[in-house]
Amino acid sequence: MADHPVDEKLPALKMATTGLQHVAAMYAGVVAPPLIVGAAIGLTATDLTFLTGACLFTAGLATFLQTIGIWKIGARLPFVNGVTFAGVAPMTAIVASTEDKSDALPIIFGAVIVAGLLGFIAAPAFCKAVRFFPPVVTGSVITLIGISLLPVAFGWAQGPNPAADDYGSATNLGLAAVTLLIVLLLRRFTRGFVKQIAVLLGLVAGTLIAIPFGVTDFGPVADADVIGFPAPFHFGAPQFQLAAILSMCVVMVVSMTESTADMLALGEIVDRPADEKTIAAGLRADTLGSAISPLFNGFMCSAFAQNIGLVAMTKIRSRYVVAVGGGFLVLMGLCPMAASLIAVVPRPVLGGAGVVLFGSVAASGIQTLVRAGLDRDNNVLIVAVSLAVGIIPITAPEFYHAFPETARIVLDSGISTGCVAAVLLNLAFNHLGRGGRDAHDVTHPMEAGEEITGVPRAPAAP
Repeated sequence: MADHPVDEKLPALKMATTGLQHVAAMYAGVVAPPLIVGAAIGLTATDLTFLTGACLFTAGLATFLQTIGIWKIGARLPFVNGVTFAGVAPMTAIVASTEDKSDALPIIFGAVIVAGLLGFIAAPAFCKAVRFFPPVVTGSVITLIGISLLPVAFGWAQGPNPAADDYGSATNLGLAAVTLLIVLLLRRFTRGFVKQIAVLLGLVAGTLIAIPFGVTDFGPVADADVIGFPAPFHFGAPQFQLAAILSMCVVMVVSMTESTADMLALGEIVDRPADEKTIAAGLRADTLGSAISPLFNGFMCSAFAQNIGLVAMTKIRSRYVVAVGGGFLVLMGLCPMAASLIAVVPRPVLGGAGVVLFGSVAASGIQTLVRAGLDRDNNVLIVAVSLAVGIIPITAPEFYHAFPETARIVLDSGISTGCVAAVLLNLAFNHLGRGGRDAHDVTHPMEAGEEITGVPRAPAAP
């Protein structure tokens, strides 16, 4: 009996090239979180290179867990794992609330370890509770992730140092705009592999264009070793603070919800539907990978949805191809010189590419909301309020200034507060009491009986 395409082992050259394509599709997404958090802390170029390499290394390990698997761990699907964007805003909030910035990473690592272990224990039960995280909740959260990250891209576009004379200069903004234009042109006029790596090519082109303007620094590459290892606890032993742990536990719930949705989608694409057993095994890989990651100075890991799109586009369904991609990630993490290349990219160039990268996250959340049934008044209210609550820290950063610092670690993360609001509102409107009875009635939030313009009224539930 022939192997299922998911278990097929392709010729070595094809495995290598298609594995590299998966790395190219996810690379920018893996290195962005350590860049954001590292910049917030004020890490040196050397430490930033180390942190980036560690995240590449741990993403490779987590990908191995998912694709190859051990025991009841791993979905054994062509599933790429990497640093989740969902954790970026809460981690920067932890950094902002930490007086001694040298303690920020140990506090983050401690919180991720605890959240990962709790998630591992909860994985089997979470499969049964996933009905409380429908598209209206996950779509709201994913949209908030993108919206929360966009200000980071705008800050990068202005330059690396707000105190510098050239911060926000025409040169910096021009480099960001040119990079954005290059990425858009590549996405519009190319196809296949080139189109998939448009962001990566945009970063390369933008960096080369920036050289004559004197904003490209090749020092990190020159100073980096060819071979290195992300020594455990390089930034210090983990510290465990309750507020930070609660914040990252919320992120873990969001991450597990996203991964569940991704496994369901990927199972359909590769013609091996993900049942409850597969989802539980996949979530164990996610959470165990996250718990192990801080030991090697990495962050929380989750599924990368863009790679699912790559599987659908290429029709190559072998999980071993993705495992080879994980091997490349590990090798890159063991080569500081390779990891340092991203440190060469000027911040304005990163800002231009970040508009596409982070905006795409928000757009994918909107796509999820479109499928969430916004013709239902209950869902409109859930989205409206959860987005409003989640945007508070972005539009009014001092809104929670009177609250204790420990509480602000959670409250200043729009993703965390928005997620909690979405889950509670979904329970209140769609699960408890009369929630289901009015689910199909589309009315204006303030005026009973008025339908949303252009949206036909759905038939009442029998």
